[in-house]
Amino acid sequence: MTEKSIKQLLSEIPAVNPYGEKVTLVAATKTRTVEEINFAVSCGVTDIGENKAQEFRDKFDKVLPCNYHFFGRLQKNKVKYLIGKACLIQSVDSVELAEVISSLSVKNGVTTDILLEVNQGEEQKGGFDFSDVEKAYAIIAAMPNVRVKGLMTVMPVLSEKTAEMCLQTRRLYDILKRQSEAISVLSLGMSADYKIAIENGSNMIRLGQAIFGKRNYEV
Repeated sequence: MTEKSIKQLLSEIPAVNPYGEKVTLVAATKTRTVEEINFAVSCGVTDIGENKAQEFRDKFDKVLPCNYHFFGRLQKNKVKYLIGKACLIQSVDSVELAEVISSLSVKNGVTTDILLEVNQGEEQKGGFDFSDVEKAYAIIAAMPNVRVKGLMTVMPVLSEKTAEMCLQTRRLYDILKRQSEAISVLSLGMSADYKIAIENGSNMIRLGQAIFGKRNYEV
């Protein structure tokens, strides 16, 4: 990771997708040190995101000013670490989790922006089934102090089906977008598939390895 490599990557990401929407890069900072994160921010990265609530909690006050997202699997008892701090909780995968976010947001006098996580048919991953998203949206959008901003998904391994799966998610996103002006984020695409994702409607990508290189360890 060098300043040149980061700025080169930023320059290669399209400013807008084919739908005319601004594309936002979120740097995935799982296992990355505060020093690595701050270097990336100093090179022009504006948004970062954590996969683990404890890492978010421990790093939050140490990183340079930026938009700090959360997009990992979130346990209800860890929501307290994010309320009033996360600019966007991307991985809301159940009505029950949304209820906890709503309750704690009311208690703390804040409104929390969230995305609904869509499952692409993989049992080992979280998220709402496609057929359940609209019903879940109707329930969650009515909760106090929670604002649904759109959808997030973790794509399966890159394949010939990737583009169509992106488009399928985009179509679902557009259905919600017609229901509310608040819907503005489709978080879709990571280091292996972000170019395909943008071409097929994503306006937010989550890149880790493309920015920082391979991880030296896991937590």
